Amino acid sequence: MNKAFSFVDQPLKTLNKCCELIILSLLIVTFPLYAFAESGPSIKSIEIQGNRKVSSEAIYSKLKSKVGDNFSENLVQDDIQKLYSIGYFDDISVDIDSFEGGVKLVYFFKEKPTITSIDFQGNKEFEAKDLKEKITLTSGAVANLPLIQDNAQKVISFYQSEGYWLVSVLPVIRETSKDAVALTFQIDEGPKVVIKDIVIEGNKIVPEKDIKKAMETKERWLFSFITGSGLYKKDQIRGDIERIKELYLNKGFLHIAVSEPEISLSQDKEELSIKISVSEGDQYKVGSLNVKGNSVFTDSELLQKLKIASGQIFSRSVLRTDIDNILDLYMEKGYALCDVNPLVDVNELEKIANITFSVTEGDIFRIGMIEISGNAKTRDKVIRREIRLDEGDIFNKKLLTRSFQRINNLNFFENVDIAPSPRPAEKLVDLKVNVKEKMTGMLSIGGGYSSVDKFMVMGEVTQANLFGKGLYLKFKADFSAIRTNYNISLRDPWFMDKPVSASIGLYNDTFQYPDYDKKATGGSVGFGKELSEYVQGNITYDLERVSITNISRNASDIIQEQEGIRVTSSISPSISKDTRDNYLDPSSGYRNSLYLTIAGLGGDNYFVKEVLDSVGYFPFKWDTTFSLRGRLGLAAGYAGKKLPLYERFYVGGINTVRGLSFGEAGPKDENGDEIGGNVEAIFNAEFIFPLVSDVKLKGLTFFDYGASFDKDVTKYSLKDMRPTAGFGFRWLSPFGPIRLEWGFNLDPRENESKSKLEFSIGGLF
Repeated sequence: MNKAFSFVDQPLKTLNKCCELIILSLLIVTFPLYAFAESGPSIKSIEIQGNRKVSSEAIYSKLKSKVGDNFSENLVQDDIQKLYSIGYFDDISVDIDSFEGGVKLVYFFKEKPTITSIDFQGNKEFEAKDLKEKITLTSGAVANLPLIQDNAQKVISFYQSEGYWLVSVLPVIRETSKDAVALTFQIDEGPKVVIKDIVIEGNKIVPEKDIKKAMETKERWLFSFITGSGLYKKDQIRGDIERIKELYLNKGFLHIAVSEPEISLSQDKEELSIKISVSEGDQYKVGSLNVKGNSVFTDSELLQKLKIASGQIFSRSVLRTDIDNILDLYMEKGYALCDVNPLVDVNELEKIANITFSVTEGDIFRIGMIEISGNAKTRDKVIRREIRLDEGDIFNKKLLTRSFQRINNLNFFENVDIAPSPRPAEKLVDLKVNVKEKMTGMLSIGGGYSSVDKFMVMGEVTQANLFGKGLYLKFKADFSAIRTNYNISLRDPWFMDKPVSASIGLYNDTFQYPDYDKKATGGSVGFGKELSEYVQGNITYDLERVSITNISRNASDIIQEQEGIRVTSSISPSISKDTRDNYLDPSSGYRNSLYLTIAGLGGDNYFVKEVLDSVGYFPFKWDTTFSLRGRLGLAAGYAGKKLPLYERFYVGGINTVRGLSFGEAGPKDENGDEIGGNVEAIFNAEFIFPLVSDVKLKGLTFFDYGASFDKDVTKYSLKDMRPTAGFGFRWLSPFGPIRLEWGFNLDPRENESKSKLEFSIGGLF
């Protein structure tokens, strides 16, 4: 038995040995595959092939798989997806080869073709060059289909904004070579569609006119060709839905619902109607008002800042204003991270909304670092000296706002941004001041014609930021048949780096009036200083030599008396308070000024002249502004001398009473020539509204009322005040402020025109 067993067992052992060898061989062969799947071999090399336009370095930077890392199939898949997302490749594949005890990854790329040309077909209303400005694709760009579709949509949006609501744009890609394509946008413009009417349904309490007034989308009307209204714009109508909701929420309708607009086209597809349905719900009033979480200020101090009151109709915009008022109160005391959360408890039964202002005060913060950037030309100190906060000061939002106004009023920058950056752990707020400089130097040469000067040639060179130090240099020259003028001036707002301004000027002016010739040569030296944050004091010394010659035989006595050469030596102190938010384009604030001139510090002329000038700006709805201005001037000679003819008040023209010629609203001599007065009174009222906000173009309507008087000729009387009215345009252009205003004479007298169109550049009213 034992031998038999041994005889049978021997082949079995041999068979087992063979199986072991086979299994071991299989394990040896398959070990790298198991190793790849389980532990991941090391990546020994990465190769990039097939790329021509995209550099290998740029591709390497996108890969998460790096040489020396363990291979991961999932990571390679992520890399492929990431490279596809760049938009430059049509196909990406990867080979994985054994290499030096690890693996080598070989990436193969097939790049998208390049767009060699971009064309438009079917466009009749707009030229190709105008359409190219609306897209972001250019020749040389990669033919990325999603980007091409996006640009086709940009063309569609542009057409729709111009009233072509049914436009279609189909991008056609034509292969011109293996690696290049030509792109053509095939356009079917369709008819121009205008809004015939807007219908509001469901409104019971809020009038339809108020709802339409809140909307930016308007019906087509007579002057739509000027205003651009009456066209359907998808983005605009979406915004209008929110504006309607805001209107209702400001009138206490807390559960307002507004439907999506229903659009219907006319049969000729040239007009459309818009229907918007509203569900007003109930109107709510304000119930109780409370505050909580406050310890720095008492309840009464915070409640005094509220405009909203119990019993009033609930208004979300007023609520927002009240939150800002409370925040401002805290931020003026250094609480930079204060937060106010309004808790509105609606009582459905009584139709009231109880409001609790929950205050999270936080800590007092100080100013950390003040960093200035974007100023390539302007020196840091020119900007820094306008900032009303220093490093280490307690944070103050009011002073931060004032700093923005002062930097902006330098008029050196297109954009000014002051971004507070809190560091809560250190209780510091860094100020990052970023500016974008604009052109501050200007050379202008022009010509023109007027009924007074005839043909004119004008030239002016100005640099408002000389050497980047904030120095203002101006040279101006005018030439015409009857006038020659040279004027040069220099002003340093921080003389010798002190908070004192200094200025110097020289001029030479000749003018041929109908009855006499005048030649004036002179110069001035002035100094100024800020007496407080908004108050400025100035004093100027002027020395002028005036020659009156070639007087007509028929000239009046007042002109005859001026013949000869006279020297005026005068000193002119002035003081002004200016709180305007923007000097060139104010929307709020005021400027009150008092100017005094005393002549007689030597020379031949002895007179006193004073002018009180006050102007205020009052913001209204929809970015509109009311402006009221009043001026009163008095002048008189002394020490037995009369007031010189050229120092009298001449009222009429674009800077005084528009619609009248220079001096027309004042006394005249026996020959009917304007001789000015020794008293002036002028009142101006304006309503200013935006036309094209992006280019800072505004319109205005105005009413002027004023005159100058001579107490030796006539008594003061309101009957002598001259009324005018009109409209105009103002543009803060890259070349300076431009005014075009048309005034109408409401009470024309003999030999006076009924209207006057006037133009000026370089300053606003």
